[in-house]
Amino acid sequence: MRKAAVGATVICAAAVCAAAAVVVRQRMKSSSKWARAMAILKELDEKCETPLGKLRQVADAMTVEMHAGLASEGGSKLKMLISYVDNLPTGDEHGLFYALDLGGTNFRVLRVKLGGKEKGVVQQEFDEVSIPPELMVGTSEELFDYIAAALAKFVATEGEGLHPEPNRQRELGFTFSFPVKQTSIASGTLIRWTKGFSIEDTVGEDVVAELTKAMKRKGVDMRVTALVNDTVGTLAGGRYTKGNVIAAVILGTGTNAAYVERASAIPKWHGPLPRSGEMVINMEWGNFRSSHLPLTEYDIALDEESLNPGEQIYEKMISGMYLGEMVRRVLCKMAEEASFFGDTVPPKLKTPFILRTPDMSAMHHDTSPDLKVVASKLKDVLGIPNTSLKVRKVIVDICDIIASRGACLSAAGILGIIKKLGKDALKQGENQKSVIALDGGLFEHYAKFRECMEDSLKELLGDEIADTIVVEHSNDGSGIGAALLAASHSQYLEEEES
Repeated sequence: MRKAAVGATVICAAAVCAAAAVVVRQRMKSSSKWARAMAILKELDEKCETPLGKLRQVADAMTVEMHAGLASEGGSKLKMLISYVDNLPTGDEHGLFYALDLGGTNFRVLRVKLGGKEKGVVQQEFDEVSIPPELMVGTSEELFDYIAAALAKFVATEGEGLHPEPNRQRELGFTFSFPVKQTSIASGTLIRWTKGFSIEDTVGEDVVAELTKAMKRKGVDMRVTALVNDTVGTLAGGRYTKGNVIAAVILGTGTNAAYVERASAIPKWHGPLPRSGEMVINMEWGNFRSSHLPLTEYDIALDEESLNPGEQIYEKMISGMYLGEMVRRVLCKMAEEASFFGDTVPPKLKTPFILRTPDMSAMHHDTSPDLKVVASKLKDVLGIPNTSLKVRKVIVDICDIIASRGACLSAAGILGIIKKLGKDALKQGENQKSVIALDGGLFEHYAKFRECMEDSLKELLGDEIADTIVVEHSNDGSGIGAALLAASHSQYLEEEES
């Protein structure tokens, strides 16, 4: 009996040891996976670093590219396009004007009543319409017919006091936020689509002509009197209320910048010099690239798999269309190489662009003790339930790294414009502050991005110069600005003046 008892004890002890060994191995394996996840996080943080020295290099490179783009056609990745806007709004504009703002996955139609200097913008109404994904890769006729139909529906809702003057055609400012080579204030050919659009039969065509044909097909009696980029529209809207706006930046689905250039700085190859001594330049800065940009393996892969590889590198690092996708790609690597969400990679996590920047923003701003917003987004968007608190904290860290890099690089780009205009140094006798008008959903709704960008710009400028530069939100600047430019380029303007 004693031998049997001893044997049983030995067997039991062996079983306990074996079970303990399994637990130890599991813990070691789990620890190893977590260490790998942390190594991926650390590498991301290091690759995305934006110290002041690097940001100043990016700013200097932006300034150099601006000079090169102005000096010769094709001399820079920056298009530096002449906007033909050399008479920005003064506040005297009056009457009823429409605007169409096409800049991303949505477009807006606006109706604006202007009352001159005394009354300003008397009334404005708008409607926002989503563009079906299939139209973003369809034909130009399908896209512009869809837009014209929405415009016709909106015109039909004109209320009392919101009609054009008798015997006058309705006039429209068309904000078209894609690279266009303009040939006049109301005409321009499309260079290429961005922001997920790919409609090949429009490239090289006059976008105003395409819209005009669509409006005729849909029975809309309206004339396009101004074709502008969203950034040019934002600049115009800013100038309407403040005369000291020197530049405008859009930080939304995509990104761009425009600024007011002196006529003397524009080479003759661009054509006749502006009458007013200044001209708005549409930079198309989303296409900026430099060896100083902190690119990661995720940026390179995203670019290679995009509809426009090798193009819009800066935009892919800082704009709202891509930030959430960057976070997804990092999480996917963690899931594949470190079993971050368990032994299998969640299927939805493999879907490109499933994690949108608004989702990323919501997770980044989560202040609840258990990060319940992060948990909710993981479950609802990516199909990942039951995550631990330490996993959620890592995800917030990833959001912070990607957003901070984008915000700091945005600030560096703005500094580049300020340097080009010579506003980075104090000038004797110059007391007026210079305003940078900002618009776009990313800037407006992603508070941590906005705060980081503004703080970074102040740090780059230094206290003295920072006091002379004001970053101001120009809400709906691109839409209102387009209506204002339609007014300042009205076909009836000379008749009114005479």
